[in-house]
Amino acid sequence: MTSLPKKRGRKPKESPERIKRELLEFVDENCNPLGILPRGEIHAKGAYHKSVHIFLFNSKDEIYLQKRSFDREEFPGLWSSSASGHIGPGEPLVYGAQRELKEELGIKVKLEEVLQVKPCSETNWECVTLFVGRTDKKPKPNPSEIIEGRFFKIEELERLLSEKPEIFSPAFRYLWRLYQQIISQE
Repeated sequence: MTSLPKKRGRKPKESPERIKRELLEFVDENCNPLGILPRGEIHAKGAYHKSVHIFLFNSKDEIYLQKRSFDREEFPGLWSSSASGHIGPGEPLVYGAQRELKEELGIKVKLEEVLQVKPCSETNWECVTLFVGRTDKKPKPNPSEIIEGRFFKIEELERLLSEKPEIFSPAFRYLWRLYQQIISQE
């Protein structure tokens, strides 16, 4: 088994200015790397870049969602994927997904890649790779990134998505629809 690289990613309490200076790869419309720029510049230019999202399910088939902190740059105060984040230059996608789970929820679980999407407005121009994991471990949300988190029954989630879609991030709504299409075909 391959171990994760040490000390990659953001520290839990980095300043917004330091986060803007974080180096990320910008990519073309097919998610091929083109170069490296600071995160703030990538976002200011609307450049395509890579990210991961993770859907965590428990043994009751409930999905864990996080409510993003109000000081987050993207989609503050909205419910979103269990964990998500940018991929560092050259960082393997699964390592980035594991890193984000550890940074945001303090846990490690086996992850399976289920889909990739090209940049679009719903994902804030990110090339997203979605991973799914299963666990009955209790997530420990990072308070600098998450104000609330819990497991939702799928029926409750579907009802909320129908009645109050605005409480969810556009990326989560989009990825959830795609994920539902995939599992309905299995």
